[in-house]
Amino acid sequence: MENQKKAYCYALTAVCLWSTVATAFKLSLRHLGPEPLVFYASLTSAVVLGGFLLARGRAGELKALSWTDAYPSLLLGALNPCLYYLILIRAYDLLRAQEAQAINYTWAITMSVLAIPILKQRIHGLQFAAIGLSYCGALIISTHGDLLGFHMESPRGFALAMGSTVVWALFWIFGIRDNLDPTLRLFMNFCCGVVYTGIWALLRGIPLTPNEPGLLGAIYIGIFEMGVTFVLWMKALKLSRTAAQVSNLIYLAPFLSLLIIHFLVGEAILPSTLAGLAFILGGTATQKLADRKNQNRT
Repeated sequence: MENQKKAYCYALTAVCLWSTVATAFKLSLRHLGPEPLVFYASLTSAVVLGGFLLARGRAGELKALSWTDAYPSLLLGALNPCLYYLILIRAYDLLRAQEAQAINYTWAITMSVLAIPILKQRIHGLQFAAIGLSYCGALIISTHGDLLGFHMESPRGFALAMGSTVVWALFWIFGIRDNLDPTLRLFMNFCCGVVYTGIWALLRGIPLTPNEPGLLGAIYIGIFEMGVTFVLWMKALKLSRTAAQVSNLIYLAPFLSLLIIHFLVGEAILPSTLAGLAFILGGTATQKLADRKNQNRT
């Protein structure tokens, strides 16, 4: 099989697995609280990524890391997985799965907004339109289309879902100049994240003792949201002729996710969710178009 076909296979597998995660979050929350869920999912991911590095004979690379290489994970691991997933999964606990997963797709726009003060980037006309479209989509979802009445079933859930996009965007912005291999970095981030989540649960007096269904859900999330799927996606990007040829497949994920949520969680998919998601993805596409135009100017 030629490399491009292999890239599509890896990418589609990753997209299909990511599409199941919103459902896994919601079903697992029936049996386990956010803190133990994040703790055991992060632990699973650290084990999976560590096993991958060992299987590839890369243990020596870990031993050779300097403090300069390692210390960024103290911050990055606090952002992702610890803070990001604690906030996101709490949002899933308060919102419908379809709402939380759709709002989560505004992270790319949030990153472009935060890049203005942090990276001193300038934005132009199309980028303003992208921001407006995406955040309008988030409001359509959270108000069930009642923008004028502005009634939300769970304002706290909406705030947490939006807050998770801020944390995720900060994670990528702070890691933008990181030259360490992504798999090594992610492994160390998850090792730090497990410690942080455990300390947070201990300080709040939250028991981490799991039950069997909750633990199985956490293991599934750790493998297919945080661990194996990342490796598959990186493999797809490496084999593809261009990143764009596989990265556009990610737009399939939210719609596949809605189907799985409907059939496994039992949620009726609301018209406002579909409309809001269309606005969010339209904003993301507009942002990509704006980025391409800016690159052509330079």
